[in-house]
Amino acid sequence: MPRHTGNAGHASADTSAAAPSAQRIQADIDYLASPQMKGRDTGSPENDRAAKYIADEFRHAGLEPLAADGGEHGYFQYFTVTVGAKLGRHNRLRAGRGTEQQSLRLGSEFQPFNYSESGEAHVPVVFAGFGITAPEYHYDDYQGVDAKDKAVLVLRNEPQKDDPNSVFDGRQPTAHAALVNKAINARNHGARALILVNDAPEPGEDDRLIPFDSLSGPQNPGILLVQVTRSTADAWLAPAGKSLAAMQKSIDAKLEPQSLALDGVTLDLRVDVEHIQARTQNVAGLLRGSDPQLAGEAVVVGAHYDHLGLGRHNALDPAAAGQVHPGADDNASGTAAVMELARLLAARRAELKRSVIFLTFSGEELGLLGSEYYASHPLWPLEKTVAMLNLDMVGRVRDSKLFVGGTGTSPEFPRILEAANTAGLHLESSRSGYGASDHTSFYVKDIPVLFFFSGLHPDYHRATDTPDKIDAPDEARVTDLAERTLLALASGQRPHFTRVAEPHPVGGTGGGGGYGAYFGSIPDMGADVEGVRFADIRDGSPAAKAGLARGDVLVEFAGAPIKNLYDFTYQLRAHRAGEEVRVVVLREGKRVEATVKLEVRH
Repeated sequence: MPRHTGNAGHASADTSAAAPSAQRIQADIDYLASPQMKGRDTGSPENDRAAKYIADEFRHAGLEPLAADGGEHGYFQYFTVTVGAKLGRHNRLRAGRGTEQQSLRLGSEFQPFNYSESGEAHVPVVFAGFGITAPEYHYDDYQGVDAKDKAVLVLRNEPQKDDPNSVFDGRQPTAHAALVNKAINARNHGARALILVNDAPEPGEDDRLIPFDSLSGPQNPGILLVQVTRSTADAWLAPAGKSLAAMQKSIDAKLEPQSLALDGVTLDLRVDVEHIQARTQNVAGLLRGSDPQLAGEAVVVGAHYDHLGLGRHNALDPAAAGQVHPGADDNASGTAAVMELARLLAARRAELKRSVIFLTFSGEELGLLGSEYYASHPLWPLEKTVAMLNLDMVGRVRDSKLFVGGTGTSPEFPRILEAANTAGLHLESSRSGYGASDHTSFYVKDIPVLFFFSGLHPDYHRATDTPDKIDAPDEARVTDLAERTLLALASGQRPHFTRVAEPHPVGGTGGGGGYGAYFGSIPDMGADVEGVRFADIRDGSPAAKAGLARGDVLVEFAGAPIKNLYDFTYQLRAHRAGEEVRVVVLREGKRVEATVKLEVRH
C-alpha cells in the first residue's frame, strides 16, 4: 500500500496538528494493518517496513534520533529474537527389533517438533499411554513403567476425550493434553525422547502429522521430540499382541494406565533442528525539553507495533492459520496514537520542560521482548525516566469506556488523569503496574506507569482484527487524554514512584499463567538463561516471604529441574496451595535454596 500523503501523513510540518486527527490516525492504521503488511510478524520484512514507516513519521515530526546504533535515520534500536525453526539436514529415525530396524521417511512417517532438542539417541521404547501424570485425577501413565533413558511412545490429547462425564472435563482439554506438558513430564521421568502418535481419529480425519512450523514451545526442552504415524506405532506394538486402538479403548473405559515396555524395540534417532534468529528493532525518537534544568529528565510514551503475522502461533483462530492477521487494534491503533502524539507535541515543543521519548516496540507478541530489551539497554538513563505511558489496543472504545492501568504507581496520577480527561471518557482504573503489555517492563524498574486500553473484543488475535472496525474518532479522544497527560508529566512535578500492594492475581503472572497455586514472581521473558529469571517479585507474595528477589534465576522447583518458563508453569500446576516446596535459585552465580509456602490464587 503506498504511503499516505497530505493531511494524513507528515503532519508535523503543519500547525493543524494542534488537536488529534481521526483522519490521520485512521490513515496510519490503514497502512500498518493493510494486507501488504502481512500482520507485521516480528523479524519479518513487513515488520521492518512498519519500523521504517514509523521512523519516517518521527523524522517528519521533527523528532531527534535516539538510538546509538544507527539504523534508519538513527531511530532503530536493534536486538535479536528467535522467530522460528527449520529442519537441518541430519534427521533420521530407524526403529525395530534387533537387526530388523527400518528407516522412516521424514515428513510422511515421522516429523520432529520444531522446538525439539537436537541430538541423538539409541534407546529402547516404552508405551506410556497419554503421557500424563495427573494426581488430582488419580491417574498416572508412568505408573509401573520405567522411562529412564528410554523413548516413550505417547498418545495425543487425553483420556475420555469428548466425554462430558470424564474426570478430565471432556468438554475442553485440560493442561495435561498440551504437547509441551507431555514433553516436560517425559523428561522429568528420565526419558531421552518422546514419540507422539495421534489418538483415535475422529470420523473423516486421517493420520496426519503435525506440520513442523505450527507448534509453540521452549527452545531448550531437554528432550528429543518427534511424531510418528499410527501405522508405525502399531507395527511396534503388534508382536506384543497390542494395538493403539485397543489400548486407548481400554484406558478410556477404565481410566487405568495400559503402559508397558515394548520388548526388543529400539530407536536409532537423530534430531537436527536449527533455530532461526532474526534482527528486529525498537523505534525511538526524542523531543528534547526546553527547560535547562529538567530537559535531562524524560517521559516515555510507547506502543508495540508487531503482531501475529499469518497467525501460525498464538492466534485464537487456528482455522485461519496462514491468513493475514492484520492487528488493526492490536496494536496498529496504539502505534498510530504514538505517531499522532509525536506530531501534536512537536507543535507544542515550547511547553515541554522535560524531554519526551517516543518508543514503538517490536517483539511484544513474543513476550514483551522489545520493551524488556529497552529496559535492560536504555537509550535514556532509567533514573532520569520519570514515567512511562503505554497505549495498547485503544481503537475500539465502547460506551466511552477506557481502562487505565497503573494509577496506583504514583500518587499524582489520579489528579493528572482527572484534569487531562477533557474528552469526557469514562475511566475505569486499576492501581497495579503489572500487566500483559510493555508498561510492565518499566514498572519492574521502579518507574511509574500508565496503561491505556480500550478492552478485548471477539476479533482479538484473529484475522478479523481489520482497520474498518476501528473507531478513529474515539481513538482521537484517547489520544487527546494521552497528550494532556504527557504535557502534565513533562511540565509539572516529577511523579513519585509507589510500589502497589498487589492482591493475589486471578492469572497471568507468577509463572503459572493463571493456573495452579500462587507463587508471586514476574518472569523476565527476554532473559537468555537456562532457568527462569525473575524480573520482579510481588510484594507480600509467597516468593517474597521466602526471600526471593528480583534478578534471581530459578533452576529447581520441588526437586525438578527448571530449564524454562514452561517447566515452571508445569510445576506450579502440579502443586497446591498450602504446600511447602524447596526451590533453588542462582543469585549472582551462587546457588541459594529457599522454602516457599504456596498460597491460593484468588
